[in-house]
Amino acid sequence: MNFFRKQLDKFKPHFDKGGKFEKYAPAFNGIDTFLFVPNHTTKHGAHIRDGVDLKRVMITVVIALLPALIFGMWNVGYMNMGDGHTFMDYFIFGAIRFLPMIIVSYGVGLGIEFAYAVFRGHDVNEGYLVTGLLIPMIMPIDFPLWMLAISVIFAVIVGKEAFGGTGMNILNPALVARAFALFSYAPFMSGNTVWVADSVADGVSGETVLGSLAAGTEVQYSTFDMFMGYIPGSVGETSVLMILIGAALLLFAGIASWRIMLSCLIGASLMGLLFNAIGSETNELLNFPWWQHLIAGGFAFGLVFMATDPVSAAQTTKGKWIYGFLIGIFAILIRVVNPTLPEGMMMAILLLNVFAPTIDHYVVESNVKRRKKRLQKVSA
Repeated sequence: MNFFRKQLDKFKPHFDKGGKFEKYAPAFNGIDTFLFVPNHTTKHGAHIRDGVDLKRVMITVVIALLPALIFGMWNVGYMNMGDGHTFMDYFIFGAIRFLPMIIVSYGVGLGIEFAYAVFRGHDVNEGYLVTGLLIPMIMPIDFPLWMLAISVIFAVIVGKEAFGGTGMNILNPALVARAFALFSYAPFMSGNTVWVADSVADGVSGETVLGSLAAGTEVQYSTFDMFMGYIPGSVGETSVLMILIGAALLLFAGIASWRIMLSCLIGASLMGLLFNAIGSETNELLNFPWWQHLIAGGFAFGLVFMATDPVSAAQTTKGKWIYGFLIGIFAILIRVVNPTLPEGMMMAILLLNVFAPTIDHYVVESNVKRRKKRLQKVSA
């Protein structure tokens, strides 16, 4: 690394103020801070939440994603090849299929980030480290790379940079990418042929648990399979066990909000119980046990890594309870009443992203009114 340090130090004067490449200083500084720890800390910005800087937060989230990522790549191979192969056979197959998606996501997304930084004359931050990994982890494994690239472009420009960049976005950029892909390339994002690699060519059944319930067919997987992740799905969303490991790290590091997680679980459980009580002879999703809703589909992944996004979530303590509770309610509601969108978690989070500032506003207003009344009583 000393070689790279020396080379960067050699070219750095050209990018300093007055240098011939001063305009491109944000891109140079972005590469420098990506390779080496900067000798300064953030002193201003909307993303300041604690004593840690943005880079430490982003890297911690990336580490928390690794268990689900590694298992997901193994599962891609297992779902395609079936029993009778070694761990490395499955993992290598999954890695070969998934790594190009990561390369495209980071290549396209960081390219736009660097271009915006140069255009606006500000530093490149680490915000895309997490988004660039989240996007391919919530896409189907056979999703064409050029569609992924367009989804990333839309997410970074419309979902992030249009609002001012990292720390200013209203919507979770990774979910913006998935929503864009869902509505723009629906045949590649839904159905029983997209969640297992080469499912059509190999004649492998790739129907997900929620897809089977929405179609009124029998679910082929046990509760143990759903919890461990031996089911079709996107790389990040299959294993609840691996997601829980990541959740433990985020909670231990104080990055994710336990209030949002707990209230979301409560909301989803109550909604699931209500639907179980109603029941249905035509919609199997109403009869699906409420607690299995919590381990099926992308609910757990969305709860841990999307709903708790410190930028797009509610910021006040009471607001976090309301925000998480409503996400749980709407996730199960959308999942059950709209069979064309069995994965309701994405829509629920995006919907509450929009209303998070409003929730915080009324929570703050409520606090102000309560304190005014208390002051009046004391003054009387």
